[in-house]
Amino acid sequence: MLPSENSIAVVVVVVVVVVVVVVVVVVVVVAAAAAVIVAIIIIIIIIIIIPVIIGATRTISKTFRKYVSNIPGKHEVEELQKTAILGTAHILRKVLMYKYN
Repeated sequence: MLPSENSIAVVVVVVVVVVVVVVVVVVVVVAAAAAVIVAIIIIIIIIIIIPVIIGATRTISKTFRKYVSNIPGKHEVEELQKTAILGTAHILRKVLMYKYN
């Protein structure tokens, strides 16, 4: 007994759906793994390798310029201080808005 055309079509559709699902799952797993690896690398660079701290009052340590020179690229201390102040203000604004709303 030969299978009908409908049953062959159903089998083909099921196989295609399974293949698509497997491919999507593999892509999601690979993307998640890549994101985790990138996050770990960023954490290592920020926390362990380059201990650069800028206070909210624009204070810097005596060794700040030495550590900043280890970061690839050109960095101006004034711009980094401005970024630290704006970031601190943003965090405070978010916390106060959450607390009083």
